[in-house]
Amino acid sequence: MMNLFSPLDMGEFGLKHRVVMAPLTRMRASVPGYVPNEMMERYYGQRASDGGLIISEATLVSEGARGAPNAPGIYTDEQIAAWRRITDAVHAKGGRMVLQLWHMGRLSHPLYQLDGNAPFAPSPIRADVDVLLPDRSKEPCPVPREIETDAIPELVNSFVQAARNAMDAGFDGVEIHAANGYLLEQFLQSRSNQRNDAYGGSIENRCRVVIEIAQRVIDAIGKDRTGIRLSPFGVANDSGEVNP
Repeated sequence: MMNLFSPLDMGEFGLKHRVVMAPLTRMRASVPGYVPNEMMERYYGQRASDGGLIISEATLVSEGARGAPNAPGIYTDEQIAAWRRITDAVHAKGGRMVLQLWHMGRLSHPLYQLDGNAPFAPSPIRADVDVLLPDRSKEPCPVPREIETDAIPELVNSFVQAARNAMDAGFDGVEIHAANGYLLEQFLQSRSNQRNDAYGGSIENRCRVVIEIAQRVIDAIGKDRTGIRLSPFGVANDSGEVNP
Protein backbone atom coordinates (compact mmCIF):
# COMPACT_ATOMS: atom_id res chain seq x y z
CA MET A 1 0.00 0.00 0.00
CA MET A 2 1.33 3.45 -0.91
CA ASN A 3 1.60 6.08 1.77
CA LEU A 4 3.17 9.46 2.35
CA PHE A 5 6.59 7.90 2.89
CA SER A 6 6.61 5.58 -0.13
CA PRO A 7 8.87 6.39 -3.12
CA LEU A 8 7.63 8.26 -6.18
CA ASP A 9 9.10 7.99 -9.69
CA MET A 10 9.24 11.40 -11.39
CA GLY A 11 10.91 10.54 -14.67
CA GLU A 12 14.44 11.88 -14.67
CA PHE A 13 14.61 11.67 -10.89
CA GLY A 14 12.87 9.80 -8.12
CA LEU A 15 11.71 10.85 -4.68
CA LYS A 16 12.15 8.75 -1.58
CA HIS A 17 8.88 10.10 -0.14
CA ARG A 18 5.89 12.24 -1.18
CA VAL A 19 6.36 15.26 1.08
CA VAL A 20 6.68 18.19 -1.33
CA MET A 21 7.22 21.83 -0.47
CA ALA A 22 4.85 24.01 -2.48
CA PRO A 23 5.96 27.31 -4.06
CA LEU A 24 5.75 30.18 -1.57
CA THR A 25 6.45 33.74 -2.71
CA ARG A 26 8.88 35.34 -0.22
CA MET A 27 10.06 38.54 -2.01
CA ARG A 28 13.52 38.45 -0.42
CA ALA A 29 15.83 38.84 -3.43
CA SER A 30 18.51 41.51 -3.28
CA VAL A 31 18.22 44.72 -5.30
CA PRO A 32 19.46 45.96 -7.61
CA GLY A 33 19.39 42.91 -9.80
CA TYR A 34 16.73 40.84 -7.98
CA VAL A 35 19.40 38.29 -7.14
CA PRO A 36 18.84 35.35 -4.76
CA ASN A 37 20.90 35.83 -1.63
CA GLU A 38 22.31 34.11 1.46
CA MET A 39 18.99 34.36 3.31
CA MET A 40 17.30 32.44 0.51
CA GLU A 41 20.10 29.87 0.43
CA ARG A 42 19.65 29.30 4.17
CA TYR A 43 15.83 29.20 3.85
CA TYR A 44 15.78 26.49 1.17
CA GLY A 45 18.68 24.59 2.71
CA GLN A 46 16.78 24.39 6.00
CA ARG A 47 13.78 22.87 4.21
CA ALA A 48 15.62 20.34 2.05
CA SER A 49 15.17 16.68 2.93
CA ASP A 50 16.80 13.48 1.69
CA GLY A 51 14.85 12.38 -1.36
CA GLY A 52 12.22 15.14 -1.06
CA LEU A 53 11.13 17.82 -3.53
CA ILE A 54 11.05 21.62 -3.21
CA ILE A 55 9.20 23.78 -5.75
CA SER A 56 10.79 27.21 -5.66
CA GLU A 57 9.00 30.47 -5.12
CA ALA A 58 7.62 31.99 -8.33
CA THR A 59 10.58 33.32 -10.30
CA LEU A 60 10.38 35.89 -13.08
CA VAL A 61 11.30 34.84 -16.60
CA SER A 62 12.21 38.38 -17.70
CA GLU A 63 12.44 41.93 -16.42
CA GLY A 64 9.12 42.72 -18.10
CA ALA A 65 7.45 39.88 -16.20
CA ARG A 66 7.87 41.72 -12.91
CA GLY A 67 5.01 42.94 -10.74
CA ALA A 68 6.17 42.39 -7.16
CA PRO A 69 8.99 43.86 -5.04
CA ASN A 70 12.13 41.78 -4.45
CA ALA A 71 10.87 38.75 -6.37
CA PRO A 72 13.84 36.85 -7.83
CA GLY A 73 14.54 36.38 -11.52
CA ILE A 74 16.21 33.74 -13.67
CA TYR A 75 17.19 35.92 -16.66
CA THR A 76 20.68 37.21 -15.80
CA ASP A 77 24.03 35.48 -15.25
CA GLU A 78 24.19 36.84 -11.70
CA GLN A 79 20.78 35.38 -10.87
CA ILE A 80 21.72 32.01 -12.37
CA ALA A 81 24.92 31.85 -10.32
CA ALA A 82 23.06 32.76 -7.13
CA TRP A 83 20.38 30.10 -7.73
CA ARG A 84 23.19 27.58 -8.27
CA ARG A 85 24.32 28.12 -4.68
CA ILE A 86 20.77 27.38 -3.53
CA THR A 87 20.34 24.21 -5.58
CA ASP A 88 23.76 23.05 -4.37
CA ALA A 89 22.56 23.50 -0.77
CA VAL A 90 19.41 21.47 -1.47
CA HIS A 91 21.29 18.74 -3.32
CA ALA A 92 23.85 18.52 -0.50
CA LYS A 93 21.03 17.21 1.70
CA GLY A 94 19.86 14.75 -0.96
CA GLY A 95 16.89 16.87 -2.00
CA ARG A 96 15.48 17.80 -5.39
CA MET A 97 14.38 21.26 -6.51
CA VAL A 98 12.41 22.62 -9.46
CA LEU A 99 12.00 26.27 -10.44
CA GLN A 100 8.58 27.84 -10.93
CA LEU A 101 8.55 30.07 -14.05
CA TRP A 102 6.46 33.22 -13.62
CA HIS A 103 5.09 36.15 -15.62
CA MET A 104 2.64 38.44 -13.83
CA GLY A 105 1.02 40.01 -16.88
CA ARG A 106 -1.66 42.55 -15.96
CA LEU A 107 -0.93 42.17 -12.23
CA SER A 108 1.84 44.72 -12.51
CA HIS A 109 2.41 48.48 -12.71
CA PRO A 110 4.35 50.94 -14.90
CA LEU A 111 6.89 51.32 -12.08
CA TYR A 112 8.03 47.76 -12.82
CA GLN A 113 8.26 48.23 -16.59
CA LEU A 114 11.54 49.37 -18.15
CA ASP A 115 9.72 51.69 -20.57
CA GLY A 116 7.39 53.07 -17.89
CA ASN A 117 4.32 51.98 -19.83
CA ALA A 118 1.47 49.83 -18.59
CA PRO A 119 2.19 46.10 -18.37
CA PHE A 120 0.89 43.88 -21.13
CA ALA A 121 -1.82 41.24 -21.00
CA PRO A 122 -3.94 39.27 -23.47
CA SER A 123 -6.51 42.11 -23.54
CA PRO A 124 -6.74 45.65 -22.10
CA ILE A 125 -8.92 44.52 -19.19
CA ARG A 126 -7.96 45.71 -15.71
CA ALA A 127 -7.70 43.25 -12.82
CA ASP A 128 -9.85 44.45 -9.93
CA VAL A 129 -7.09 44.01 -7.35
CA ASP A 130 -4.24 46.06 -5.93
CA VAL A 131 -0.60 45.73 -6.97
CA LEU A 132 2.21 45.87 -4.42
CA LEU A 133 4.63 48.60 -5.50
CA PRO A 134 8.43 48.61 -5.03
CA ASP A 135 8.05 50.60 -1.77
CA ARG A 136 5.43 48.01 -0.64
CA SER A 137 2.55 50.47 -0.79
CA LYS A 138 -0.47 49.43 -2.84
CA GLU A 139 -2.28 50.86 -5.83
CA PRO A 140 -5.08 49.50 -8.02
CA CYS A 141 -3.82 47.57 -11.03
CA PRO A 142 -3.77 49.75 -14.17
CA VAL A 143 -5.47 48.93 -17.44
CA PRO A 144 -2.89 46.81 -19.27
CA ARG A 145 -1.75 47.01 -22.88
CA GLU A 146 -2.83 44.23 -25.21
CA ILE A 147 0.22 42.25 -26.29
CA GLU A 148 0.66 42.36 -30.05
CA THR A 149 0.39 39.06 -31.90
CA ASP A 150 3.89 39.43 -33.32
CA ALA A 151 5.29 39.90 -29.79
CA ILE A 152 4.01 36.54 -28.55
CA PRO A 153 6.98 34.54 -29.92
CA GLU A 154 9.26 36.69 -27.77
CA LEU A 155 7.07 35.89 -24.76
CA VAL A 156 7.32 32.17 -25.52
CA ASN A 157 11.08 32.46 -25.94
CA SER A 158 11.40 34.12 -22.53
CA PHE A 159 9.95 31.02 -20.85
CA VAL A 160 12.14 28.72 -22.91
CA GLN A 161 15.31 30.65 -22.08
CA ALA A 162 14.32 30.76 -18.41
CA ALA A 163 13.95 26.97 -18.44
CA ARG A 164 17.42 26.62 -19.97
CA ASN A 165 18.78 29.03 -17.36
CA ALA A 166 17.19 26.92 -14.64
CA MET A 167 19.13 23.90 -15.88
CA ASP A 168 22.32 25.97 -15.82
CA ALA A 169 21.46 26.92 -12.23
CA GLY A 170 21.31 23.26 -11.22
CA PHE A 171 17.55 22.78 -10.92
CA ASP A 172 16.11 19.31 -11.49
CA GLY A 173 13.21 20.68 -13.53
CA VAL A 174 10.78 23.55 -13.95
CA GLU A 175 7.13 24.24 -13.25
CA ILE A 176 5.37 26.59 -15.71
CA HIS A 177 3.09 28.88 -13.69
CA ALA A 178 -0.24 28.96 -15.54
CA ALA A 179 -2.44 29.53 -12.49
CA ASN A 180 -3.62 32.04 -9.88
CA GLY A 181 -4.55 34.85 -12.28
CA TYR A 182 -1.06 35.46 -13.69
CA LEU A 183 -0.29 35.99 -17.36
CA LEU A 184 -0.74 32.46 -18.68
CA GLU A 185 -4.04 32.01 -16.87
CA GLN A 186 -5.05 35.43 -18.19
CA PHE A 187 -4.75 33.89 -21.65
CA LEU A 188 -6.72 30.79 -20.63
CA GLN A 189 -9.79 32.58 -19.26
CA SER A 190 -12.40 34.40 -21.33
CA ARG A 191 -12.90 37.16 -18.74
CA SER A 192 -9.34 38.36 -19.28
CA ASN A 193 -8.80 37.18 -22.87
CA GLN A 194 -11.06 38.82 -25.46
CA ARG A 195 -8.63 38.71 -28.37
CA ASN A 196 -9.68 38.23 -31.99
CA ASP A 197 -6.51 36.53 -33.23
CA ALA A 198 -5.22 32.95 -32.98
CA TYR A 199 -4.69 33.40 -29.22
CA GLY A 200 -8.26 34.33 -28.26
CA GLY A 201 -11.87 33.31 -28.72
CA SER A 202 -12.22 29.52 -28.67
CA ILE A 203 -10.90 27.36 -25.86
CA GLU A 204 -8.31 25.98 -28.28
CA ASN A 205 -7.09 29.47 -29.12
CA ARG A 206 -6.97 30.60 -25.49
CA CYS A 207 -4.88 27.54 -24.63
CA ARG A 208 -2.53 28.08 -27.57
CA VAL A 209 0.22 30.16 -25.92
CA VAL A 210 0.33 27.91 -22.85
CA ILE A 211 0.65 24.80 -25.02
CA GLU A 212 3.30 26.48 -27.20
CA ILE A 213 5.33 27.37 -24.11
CA ALA A 214 4.97 23.89 -22.64
CA GLN A 215 6.01 22.20 -25.88
CA ARG A 216 8.98 24.49 -26.43
CA VAL A 217 10.16 24.02 -22.84
CA ILE A 218 9.84 20.24 -23.26
CA ASP A 219 11.88 20.47 -26.46
CA ALA A 220 14.54 22.48 -24.60
CA ILE A 221 14.95 20.51 -21.35
CA GLY A 222 12.90 17.31 -21.72
CA LYS A 223 9.40 16.18 -20.82
CA ASP A 224 10.58 14.47 -17.64
CA ARG A 225 11.82 17.79 -16.28
CA THR A 226 8.78 19.91 -17.23
CA GLY A 227 5.66 20.47 -15.14
CA ILE A 228 2.79 22.94 -15.24
CA ARG A 229 0.66 24.51 -12.53
CA LEU A 230 -3.05 25.09 -13.25
CA SER A 231 -5.90 26.27 -11.02
CA PRO A 232 -9.22 25.05 -12.47
CA PHE A 233 -12.17 26.96 -10.96
CA GLY A 234 -9.68 29.34 -9.32
CA VAL A 235 -10.63 32.95 -8.62
CA ALA A 236 -7.31 34.35 -7.36
CA ASN A 237 -6.27 37.84 -8.46
CA ASP A 238 -9.61 38.55 -10.17
CA SER A 239 -9.38 35.45 -12.34
CA GLY A 240 -12.35 33.22 -13.07
CA GLU A 241 -13.72 31.70 -16.25
CA VAL A 242 -17.17 32.84 -17.48
CA ASN A 243 -18.12 29.22 -18.21
CA PRO A 244 -15.89 27.06 -15.99
